[in-house]
Amino acid sequence: MQNLEQILSAAQSDFAACANIADLEQAKAKYLGKSGALTEQLKGLGKLSAEERPTAGAAINVVKQGVEQALQARRDAILDAEQAQKLASETLDVTLPGRGRKQGGLHPVTRTLARIEHLFHSIGFEVAEGPEIETDFYNFTALNIPDDHPARAMHDTFYVDDQHVLRTHTSPIQVRYMQAHVARHQQLETMPDVRIIAPGRVYRVDSDATHSPMFHQVEGLWIGEAVSFADLKGVIADFLKNFFETDDMQVRFRPSFFPFTEPSAEIDLAFTSGPRQGKWLEVAGCGMVHPNVLGHVGIDSEKYIGFAFGFGVERLAMLRYGVSDLRLFFENDLRFLKQFA
Repeated sequence: MQNLEQILSAAQSDFAACANIADLEQAKAKYLGKSGALTEQLKGLGKLSAEERPTAGAAINVVKQGVEQALQARRDAILDAEQAQKLASETLDVTLPGRGRKQGGLHPVTRTLARIEHLFHSIGFEVAEGPEIETDFYNFTALNIPDDHPARAMHDTFYVDDQHVLRTHTSPIQVRYMQAHVARHQQLETMPDVRIIAPGRVYRVDSDATHSPMFHQVEGLWIGEAVSFADLKGVIADFLKNFFETDDMQVRFRPSFFPFTEPSAEIDLAFTSGPRQGKWLEVAGCGMVHPNVLGHVGIDSEKYIGFAFGFGVERLAMLRYGVSDLRLFFENDLRFLKQFA
């Protein structure tokens, strides 16, 4: 049998000469593979006598352990060297300044919506929501809009199919809320007041400096047994003064027509000081809820009465922030938006 000490010495020398794991695996096969030097030594044990076999086997195992230890030591050394090289190549200069995160801000329309919701919540109105794709019934019929009304035409409304549209106002939310309110309280002799605002996106075929195909509305509704037009005027005047944070304004209600309210009015305001002094600006529409609308949701119009109103959120934002072109809100120009951050 080949001298075992020579095998161990040769293995240690070969392993030490290996520069990478692939070379090390080839050197390993020379000693521990199927035809390796130590494997051949183990195969030769069968040719020895019963008395010689235990001693020779123990000696071979001692050398095998030495070879495996040398193999593992070299493997660890190669891996450590590769890791050190990788770390050296990926070293970061920790003295360089970091990349700071720029501070963002809320979009002016989002700010305006939040302000409107806060002000109405402070006087007892809750926020209601509804789907943006509406049925013809909720968007038109339930709101007393006749079949031949221009608003139903393709040039004013985005139709999804024959019976569904992208809502043209948030009034359908009011209808859905009243239906649910009646269902919840149908066992009561006296129904609690309905007092909600309905904010959200709406869609119309229109686009210019003061109009957009998609914009935001906040509509309000108050239904009760003793709600009057005087209440409507008080709520609107109080809201506008708080929204613009000034008492230097006049609010007027100009007669108008809407299918879902009767009587109806346009709401104008004029500032009594500043650069816009004396200039009347239309900001909303309003009126007393039409009895037909109440009938569609199962509310007795002989017992209950109420008012509704609707503001264009972008219009209020334009007035509050002095923006002259509504399209600026949707162009995502950071030079414009960073003013509100």
